[in-house]
Amino acid sequence: MLADCVGLALLVVLDTLTPAERLAFVLHDLFALPFDEIALIIGRSSEAARQLASRARRRVQGAERPETDLGRQRELVDAFVAAARGGDFDALIRVLDPEVVLRADRDPASRGIQGSVAVAEQAVGFARLVQRTQSVIINGAPGIVSWLPNGKPMAILAFIVARDRIAEIYVISSPERVEQLLDYRPPSR
Repeated sequence: MLADCVGLALLVVLDTLTPAERLAFVLHDLFALPFDEIALIIGRSSEAARQLASRARRRVQGAERPETDLGRQRELVDAFVAAARGGDFDALIRVLDPEVVLRADRDPASRGIQGSVAVAEQAVGFARLVQRTQSVIINGAPGIVSWLPNGKPMAILAFIVARDRIAEIYVISSPERVEQLLDYRPPSR
């Protein structure tokens, strides 16, 4: 479970890097490519490639460690869902980290919605569209599937908990990705 959480956390951190930082870091630290070759790939000098990798490495090493107690994570996600469905803004603020980030697969270039107030507002609005939710495990961490009134899945939300609060939320809403992740097959008629 710890490996899954760390893997998800690494993906989260890599997502915050610029494309050049991500390339320099992955190519050098994971594939042992020399900086001269990386420089050719990213169109920068060898020293610039070294600096990009160094900056990325510092950000990866300084990243928040996710909570590993799955039971506690589930409690926080369940409290988030209950508060969103009930429109309890104060309860949402209590479970969200003040610096929480909400990202969506439909806008991967975006830095997402940041801050507990903005994310709580989005959660209350999102909850109005949802008929029901289902608890799931995503990469070893708690998540939810939200369902539309017509019985179709609307989105999958993956949560990262750190410092006993929800620190990151990823919304997967592309119908193709949702169906693929759920291996969803509409009932035959």
